[in-house]
Amino acid sequence: MKILEAEQVDRALDFPSLIDAIEAGFRDDFGMPPRQVFQLAGKDASSHDGFALLPAWNDTLIGVKAFTYFPDNEAAGFASLYSKILLFDRSHGVPLALVDGTAVTYWRTAAVSALAARLLSRPDSASLLLLGTGRLASFLVAAHLAVRDLQRVFLWGRDAVKVLALQARLQAAHPAVEFVCAQDLAQCAGAADIIVSATGAATPLLFDAWVKPGCHVDLLGNHSPDRRECDSALVAGSAVYVDNRDNVLREAGELLIPIAEGVFSADAIRGELKDLCRAGPAGRDSPDQITLFKSVGTALSDLIAAQLVLKNTEAD
Repeated sequence: MKILEAEQVDRALDFPSLIDAIEAGFRDDFGMPPRQVFQLAGKDASSHDGFALLPAWNDTLIGVKAFTYFPDNEAAGFASLYSKILLFDRSHGVPLALVDGTAVTYWRTAAVSALAARLLSRPDSASLLLLGTGRLASFLVAAHLAVRDLQRVFLWGRDAVKVLALQARLQAAHPAVEFVCAQDLAQCAGAADIIVSATGAATPLLFDAWVKPGCHVDLLGNHSPDRRECDSALVAGSAVYVDNRDNVLREAGELLIPIAEGVFSADAIRGELKDLCRAGPAGRDSPDQITLFKSVGTALSDLIAAQLVLKNTEAD
Protein backbone atom coordinates (compact mmCIF):
# COMPACT_ATOMS: atom_id res chain seq x y z
CA MET A 1 0.00 0.00 0.00
CA LYS A 2 1.33 3.43 -0.98
CA ILE A 3 1.65 6.24 1.54
CA LEU A 4 1.40 9.59 -0.25
CA GLU A 5 2.34 12.68 1.74
CA ALA A 6 1.41 16.32 1.18
CA GLU A 7 4.44 17.04 -1.02
CA GLN A 8 3.43 14.25 -3.39
CA VAL A 9 -0.15 15.53 -3.50
CA ASP A 10 1.05 19.02 -4.44
CA ARG A 11 3.32 17.65 -7.19
CA ALA A 12 0.61 15.41 -8.62
CA LEU A 13 -2.22 17.95 -8.97
CA ASP A 14 -2.99 20.96 -11.15
CA PHE A 15 -6.26 22.86 -11.26
CA PRO A 16 -7.33 22.45 -14.87
CA SER A 17 -7.02 18.66 -14.57
CA LEU A 18 -8.56 18.43 -11.10
CA ILE A 19 -11.52 20.69 -11.93
CA ASP A 20 -12.26 18.63 -15.04
CA ALA A 21 -11.91 15.36 -13.08
CA ILE A 22 -14.34 16.52 -10.39
CA GLU A 23 -16.88 17.61 -13.00
CA ALA A 24 -16.62 14.24 -14.75
CA GLY A 25 -16.82 12.38 -11.44
CA PHE A 26 -20.04 14.12 -10.41
CA ARG A 27 -21.55 13.37 -13.82
CA ASP A 28 -20.88 9.64 -13.42
CA ASP A 29 -22.51 7.17 -11.05
CA PHE A 30 -21.18 7.16 -7.50
CA GLY A 31 -22.06 6.27 -3.93
CA MET A 32 -21.80 8.82 -1.15
CA PRO A 33 -23.55 8.17 2.19
CA PRO A 34 -24.06 11.16 4.48
CA ARG A 35 -20.87 12.27 6.11
CA GLN A 36 -20.60 11.82 9.83
CA VAL A 37 -19.44 14.84 11.82
CA PHE A 38 -18.95 14.52 15.56
CA GLN A 39 -18.57 17.43 17.96
CA LEU A 40 -15.99 16.53 20.57
CA ALA A 41 -17.13 17.34 24.08
CA GLY A 42 -14.59 19.22 26.17
CA LYS A 43 -14.15 21.44 29.14
CA ASP A 44 -15.11 24.49 27.09
CA ALA A 45 -18.80 24.42 26.17
CA SER A 46 -18.14 26.78 23.24
CA SER A 47 -15.55 24.44 21.68
CA HIS A 48 -15.98 23.65 17.98
CA ASP A 49 -13.47 20.76 17.99
CA GLY A 50 -14.67 18.01 15.67
CA PHE A 51 -13.97 14.64 14.08
CA ALA A 52 -15.49 13.52 10.78
CA LEU A 53 -15.73 10.52 8.46
CA LEU A 54 -16.52 10.92 4.75
CA PRO A 55 -17.08 7.71 2.69
CA ALA A 56 -17.58 7.52 -1.07
CA TRP A 57 -17.02 5.19 -4.02
CA ASN A 58 -17.11 5.13 -7.79
CA ASP A 59 -16.60 2.34 -10.32
CA THR A 60 -12.83 2.25 -9.63
CA LEU A 61 -12.17 3.06 -5.97
CA ILE A 62 -13.66 3.14 -2.49
CA GLY A 63 -12.42 5.89 -0.24
CA VAL A 64 -12.91 7.22 3.25
CA LYS A 65 -11.51 10.45 4.60
CA ALA A 66 -11.08 10.94 8.34
CA PHE A 67 -10.26 14.36 9.68
CA THR A 68 -9.98 16.32 12.90
CA TYR A 69 -10.74 20.04 13.10
CA PHE A 70 -9.51 21.98 16.12
CA PRO A 71 -9.99 25.70 15.29
CA ASP A 72 -7.98 26.93 18.30
CA ASN A 73 -4.93 24.81 17.52
CA GLU A 74 -2.79 27.64 16.14
CA ALA A 75 -2.35 29.16 19.59
CA ALA A 76 -0.79 25.89 20.73
CA GLY A 77 1.46 25.54 17.69
CA PHE A 78 -0.55 22.91 15.82
CA ALA A 79 -2.45 22.95 12.55
CA SER A 80 -6.22 23.32 12.81
CA LEU A 81 -6.89 20.46 10.38
CA TYR A 82 -5.41 16.96 10.17
CA SER A 83 -6.70 14.46 7.65
CA LYS A 84 -6.00 11.16 5.87
CA ILE A 85 -7.76 9.42 2.97
CA LEU A 86 -7.70 5.63 2.69
CA LEU A 87 -8.28 4.22 -0.81
CA PHE A 88 -9.41 0.67 -1.62
CA ASP A 89 -9.74 -1.09 -4.96
CA ARG A 90 -13.40 -1.24 -5.99
CA SER A 91 -13.14 -4.71 -7.55
CA HIS A 92 -11.84 -6.67 -4.57
CA GLY A 93 -11.58 -4.20 -1.69
CA VAL A 94 -7.78 -4.29 -1.55
CA PRO A 95 -6.21 -1.33 0.29
CA LEU A 96 -4.21 0.73 -2.22
CA ALA A 97 -3.06 3.98 -0.67
CA LEU A 98 -3.12 6.32 2.31
CA VAL A 99 -3.15 9.87 1.01
CA ASP A 100 -2.58 13.09 2.93
CA GLY A 101 -6.09 14.42 3.27
CA THR A 102 -5.12 17.90 4.43
CA ALA A 103 -3.39 18.72 1.16
CA VAL A 104 -6.20 17.09 -0.81
CA THR A 105 -8.73 19.20 1.09
CA TYR A 106 -7.07 22.46 0.02
CA TRP A 107 -6.93 21.35 -3.60
CA ARG A 108 -10.44 19.92 -3.88
CA THR A 109 -12.07 22.77 -1.94
CA ALA A 110 -10.59 25.32 -4.33
CA ALA A 111 -11.36 23.14 -7.34
CA VAL A 112 -15.03 22.72 -6.38
CA SER A 113 -15.31 26.48 -5.79
CA ALA A 114 -13.87 27.17 -9.24
CA LEU A 115 -16.04 24.49 -10.85
CA ALA A 116 -19.14 26.13 -9.38
CA ALA A 117 -17.91 29.46 -10.76
CA ARG A 118 -17.41 27.92 -14.19
CA LEU A 119 -20.97 26.58 -14.12
CA LEU A 120 -22.72 29.54 -12.47
CA SER A 121 -20.79 32.78 -12.94
CA ARG A 122 -21.08 34.95 -16.01
CA PRO A 123 -18.53 33.89 -18.66
CA ASP A 124 -17.32 37.50 -18.90
CA SER A 125 -16.54 37.70 -15.17
CA ALA A 126 -13.31 39.69 -14.78
CA SER A 127 -13.12 40.58 -11.09
CA LEU A 128 -13.12 38.52 -7.91
CA LEU A 129 -13.43 39.44 -4.24
CA LEU A 130 -11.81 36.95 -1.88
CA LEU A 131 -12.69 37.08 1.81
CA GLY A 132 -10.13 35.29 3.95
CA THR A 133 -6.34 35.20 4.11
CA GLY A 134 -5.71 31.63 5.27
CA ARG A 135 -3.73 28.96 3.49
CA LEU A 136 -6.69 28.18 1.23
CA ALA A 137 -6.58 31.69 -0.29
CA SER A 138 -3.75 31.01 -2.74
CA PHE A 139 -5.41 27.79 -3.89
CA LEU A 140 -8.71 29.59 -4.49
CA VAL A 141 -7.11 32.28 -6.62
CA ALA A 142 -5.18 29.78 -8.74
CA ALA A 143 -8.29 27.64 -9.23
CA HIS A 144 -10.48 30.54 -10.33
CA LEU A 145 -7.82 31.77 -12.73
CA ALA A 146 -8.09 28.35 -14.37
CA VAL A 147 -11.78 28.92 -15.23
CA ARG A 148 -12.19 32.69 -15.71
CA ASP A 149 -10.05 35.41 -17.28
CA LEU A 150 -9.79 37.49 -14.12
CA GLN A 151 -8.15 40.89 -14.43
CA ARG A 152 -8.52 42.10 -10.84
CA VAL A 153 -8.75 40.35 -7.48
CA PHE A 154 -9.76 42.19 -4.31
CA LEU A 155 -8.37 40.71 -1.09
CA TRP A 156 -10.05 41.22 2.28
CA GLY A 157 -9.19 40.06 5.77
CA ARG A 158 -9.44 41.30 9.33
CA ASP A 159 -5.64 41.44 9.70
CA ALA A 160 -4.17 44.09 7.39
CA VAL A 161 -0.67 42.65 7.73
CA LYS A 162 -1.86 39.25 6.50
CA VAL A 163 -3.73 40.87 3.60
CA LEU A 164 -0.58 42.71 2.50
CA ALA A 165 1.51 39.54 2.75
CA LEU A 166 -1.07 37.61 0.71
CA GLN A 167 -1.16 40.36 -1.90
CA ALA A 168 2.63 40.23 -2.29
CA ARG A 169 2.64 36.44 -2.70
CA LEU A 170 -0.19 36.41 -5.20
CA GLN A 171 1.17 39.31 -7.23
CA ALA A 172 4.50 37.50 -7.58
CA ALA A 173 2.76 34.26 -8.57
CA HIS A 174 0.29 35.85 -11.02
CA PRO A 175 1.89 39.05 -12.42
CA ALA A 176 -0.75 39.50 -15.15
CA VAL A 177 -3.50 39.99 -12.54
CA GLU A 178 -3.98 43.11 -10.40
CA PHE A 179 -4.32 42.27 -6.71
CA VAL A 180 -5.92 44.98 -4.57
CA CYS A 181 -6.18 45.13 -0.77
CA ALA A 182 -9.85 45.82 -0.06
CA GLN A 183 -10.22 48.83 2.22
CA ASP A 184 -14.00 49.19 1.88
CA LEU A 185 -15.60 45.74 1.82
CA ALA A 186 -19.00 47.00 0.70
CA GLN A 187 -17.52 48.92 -2.21
CA CYS A 188 -15.38 45.99 -3.37
CA ALA A 189 -18.32 43.59 -3.06
CA GLY A 190 -20.32 45.89 -5.30
CA ALA A 191 -17.56 45.87 -7.92
CA ALA A 192 -16.92 42.10 -7.98
CA ASP A 193 -18.29 39.68 -10.57
CA ILE A 194 -17.45 36.73 -8.32
CA ILE A 195 -17.28 36.72 -4.52
CA VAL A 196 -15.65 33.86 -2.62
CA SER A 197 -15.88 33.82 1.16
CA ALA A 198 -13.54 31.49 3.05
CA THR A 199 -13.57 32.76 6.60
CA GLY A 200 -14.39 31.53 10.07
CA ALA A 201 -16.92 34.30 10.60
CA ALA A 202 -19.71 33.63 13.09
CA THR A 203 -21.89 36.51 11.88
CA PRO A 204 -22.45 37.88 8.36
CA LEU A 205 -19.61 39.64 6.58
CA LEU A 206 -21.42 39.88 3.25
CA PHE A 207 -24.77 41.57 2.70
CA ASP A 208 -27.34 41.42 -0.07
CA ALA A 209 -27.42 45.21 -0.46
CA TRP A 210 -23.76 45.22 -1.47
CA VAL A 211 -23.91 42.57 -4.21
CA LYS A 212 -24.46 43.73 -7.77
CA PRO A 213 -26.82 42.04 -10.26
CA GLY A 214 -25.18 39.16 -12.10
CA CYS A 215 -22.70 38.39 -9.35
CA HIS A 216 -21.83 34.82 -8.39
CA VAL A 217 -21.30 34.21 -4.65
CA ASP A 218 -19.50 31.18 -3.23
CA LEU A 219 -19.61 30.52 0.52
CA LEU A 220 -17.27 27.84 1.81
CA GLY A 221 -15.80 28.93 5.14
CA ASN A 222 -18.53 27.89 7.56
CA HIS A 223 -19.56 24.37 8.62
CA SER A 224 -21.72 25.21 11.66
CA PRO A 225 -25.52 25.52 11.80
CA ASP A 226 -25.39 28.57 14.11
CA ARG A 227 -22.82 30.57 12.11
CA ARG A 228 -22.88 32.18 8.67
CA GLU A 229 -20.86 34.34 6.28
CA CYS A 230 -23.77 36.23 4.65
CA ASP A 231 -27.14 37.67 5.58
CA SER A 232 -30.52 36.04 4.98
CA ALA A 233 -31.53 38.51 2.28
CA LEU A 234 -28.69 37.43 0.01
CA VAL A 235 -29.76 33.79 0.25
CA ALA A 236 -33.43 34.63 -0.25
CA GLY A 237 -32.69 36.73 -3.34
CA SER A 238 -30.32 34.33 -5.09
CA ALA A 239 -30.52 31.20 -7.20
CA VAL A 240 -29.08 28.80 -4.58
CA TYR A 241 -27.10 25.65 -5.28
CA VAL A 242 -25.21 23.42 -2.84
CA ASP A 243 -22.48 20.81 -3.08
CA ASN A 244 -24.61 18.25 -1.20
CA ARG A 245 -28.10 18.87 0.11
CA ASP A 246 -27.99 16.52 3.11
CA ASN A 247 -24.68 17.86 4.41
CA VAL A 248 -25.58 21.51 3.91
CA LEU A 249 -28.98 21.16 5.59
CA ARG A 250 -27.27 19.73 8.67
CA GLU A 251 -24.25 22.01 8.85
CA ALA A 252 -24.66 25.35 7.04
CA GLY A 253 -26.05 28.28 8.99
CA GLU A 254 -26.14 30.32 5.77
CA LEU A 255 -29.22 28.32 4.78
CA LEU A 256 -30.46 26.99 8.12
CA ILE A 257 -30.84 30.41 9.72
CA PRO A 258 -32.95 31.91 6.88
CA ILE A 259 -35.01 28.71 6.86
CA ALA A 260 -35.66 29.16 10.60
CA GLU A 261 -36.56 32.80 9.95
CA GLY A 262 -39.10 31.75 7.32
CA VAL A 263 -37.50 33.70 4.46
CA PHE A 264 -36.07 30.67 2.65
CA SER A 265 -36.96 26.98 2.36
CA ALA A 266 -35.06 23.82 1.61
CA ASP A 267 -37.32 23.34 -1.41
CA ALA A 268 -35.90 26.56 -2.87
CA ILE A 269 -32.48 24.95 -3.31
CA ARG A 270 -32.23 24.55 -7.07
CA GLY A 271 -29.85 21.63 -7.10
CA GLU A 272 -26.64 20.00 -6.03
CA LEU A 273 -23.23 19.99 -7.65
CA LYS A 274 -24.05 16.71 -9.39
CA ASP A 275 -27.09 18.37 -11.01
CA LEU A 276 -24.99 21.27 -12.27
CA CYS A 277 -22.34 18.93 -13.66
CA ARG A 278 -24.91 16.79 -15.44
CA ALA A 279 -26.90 19.73 -16.84
CA GLY A 280 -23.95 21.91 -17.86
CA PRO A 281 -23.87 25.69 -17.32
CA ALA A 282 -27.66 26.04 -17.06
CA GLY A 283 -27.93 27.27 -13.48
CA ARG A 284 -28.21 30.95 -14.37
CA ASP A 285 -31.55 32.18 -15.71
CA SER A 286 -30.32 35.60 -16.85
CA PRO A 287 -27.17 37.75 -16.93
CA ASP A 288 -28.50 39.82 -14.02
CA GLN A 289 -29.40 36.94 -11.72
CA ILE A 290 -27.35 36.51 -8.54
CA THR A 291 -26.23 32.92 -8.07
CA LEU A 292 -25.08 31.47 -4.75
CA PHE A 293 -23.21 28.23 -4.12
CA LYS A 294 -22.84 26.89 -0.59
CA SER A 295 -20.38 24.07 0.08
CA VAL A 296 -19.34 22.20 3.20
CA GLY A 297 -17.25 19.55 1.45
CA THR A 298 -18.03 16.18 -0.10
CA ALA A 299 -16.46 12.76 0.15
CA LEU A 300 -16.68 12.29 -3.62
CA SER A 301 -14.51 15.33 -4.33
CA ASP A 302 -11.95 13.97 -1.85
CA LEU A 303 -12.06 10.58 -3.56
CA ILE A 304 -11.66 12.04 -7.03
CA ALA A 305 -8.72 14.22 -5.99
CA ALA A 306 -7.01 11.32 -4.19
CA GLN A 307 -7.66 9.09 -7.20
CA LEU A 308 -5.93 11.64 -9.46
CA VAL A 309 -3.00 11.83 -7.05
CA LEU A 310 -2.63 8.05 -7.08
CA LYS A 311 -2.88 7.91 -10.88
CA ASN A 312 -0.33 10.67 -11.48
CA THR A 313 2.05 9.31 -8.84
CA GLU A 314 2.00 5.85 -10.43
CA ALA A 315 2.72 7.46 -13.81
CA ASP A 316 5.91 9.15 -12.52
